Amino acid sequence: MKSLHTRFWLLIFLPIFNNTMGQTTGEGKMTPFATGLSNSVTITNAGDSRLFVVDQAGYIRIVDTNGQVYPEPFLDIHEKVVFEGERGLLGLAFHPQYASNGYFFVNYVEQGNRTRISRFEVSADNADRADPESELNLITQLQPFNNHNGGDLKFGPDGFLYIALGDGGGSGDPDNRARNPMERLGKMLRIDVNQGDPYAIPTSNPFYDSTTALGEIWALGLRNPWRFSFDRLTGDLWIADVGQSELEEINFQSAASEGGENYGWRCYEGNESFISAGLMVNLPIPSPFTPIPMAPNVP
Repeated sequence: MKSLHTRFWLLIFLPIFNNTMGQTTGEGKMTPFATGLSNSVTITNAGDSRLFVVDQAGYIRIVDTNGQVYPEPFLDIHEKVVFEGERGLLGLAFHPQYASNGYFFVNYVEQGNRTRISRFEVSADNADRADPESELNLITQLQPFNNHNGGDLKFGPDGFLYIALGDGGGSGDPDNRARNPMERLGKMLRIDVNQGDPYAIPTSNPFYDSTTALGEIWALGLRNPWRFSFDRLTGDLWIADVGQSELEEINFQSAASEGGENYGWRCYEGNESFISAGLMVNLPIPSPFTPIPMAPNVP
C-alpha cells in the first residue's frame, strides 16, 4: 500500500558530470563535451541552443553548442548561498515566456538555513548575464535540519510552477512533516507566478479552499524529492524521491491527475511499512493509501 498512482522502485545509475558533461561514442564510451565545471546539480535550457548548468556553490554557467563554458557566469549569488552538504543552489527553471519577459526562478538555501524560491531577470543589455539585483522572493521556508531540502522546480504543461521540498531532514521525519497538510515540507507545491503578489494559488489546486491544508500543496508524503520531470509527450509527472535506507522511489502521477496524492512517507518507505506511530488520521484527502501493483522486473 502506498499511493494513489502506480509507483516504480528501480535501481538507478545517475551519472553526475561535475567536471565534464559527456556523450556516447559509437563504441559506447563517454567522451567529454565540456570541461571546467564543478558541483553541477542540474542542466536546463531557456528555449535556445545554450545549456545552463547549475553549480551548487551559487553559480549558473552557460555552455554553448561546442561545449565551451562561458568565462563569466550567467548568475553569481554565491555570497547569498550556503553551500555545504546537501545545501546550496539546487534548482533552476526558466519561465515559459522567458524570451519575452526574461524571468527565471531558482531554489537555494540561504543563511539561517532557509530555502528561498526566488525570481530573477536577465540583464536588459546582455542576454548572457542575469541581473543579480533583480531578485524577487516568492517563498521562504525554514529548514529544521541541514538535509532533505528537495531543490527542484519546473513549469508544468499547465504553465504553473511546481516546487519540490523535502521533509526538512533528520532521520525518519522526526516531526512527521511530510504528512502534515499545514506544512510545506515533504510536499510538491504548485503556484501561479503570473498572478498575485508575489504569486497566486491556482483555483484547481486540490486544497485551494481548504481550511485544514495549505493551498499551495499539490502532493504530499514525500521524503526528499530531489528531482522530478514532466514527460514532454504525455505531460505525466515523474518524481524521484530519495529513500531512507532500503528503497528509492520513482513516483508516477498521470497528467490527468487533479492533485492531492499522498505518497506515504513516513508511514511507508516504498511499499514497506516504516513508521506508523503518530499517523495523522484527519488528512483532507479521500484515503491515505491505496493498494498498487508493483512494476515488473526490468532486466
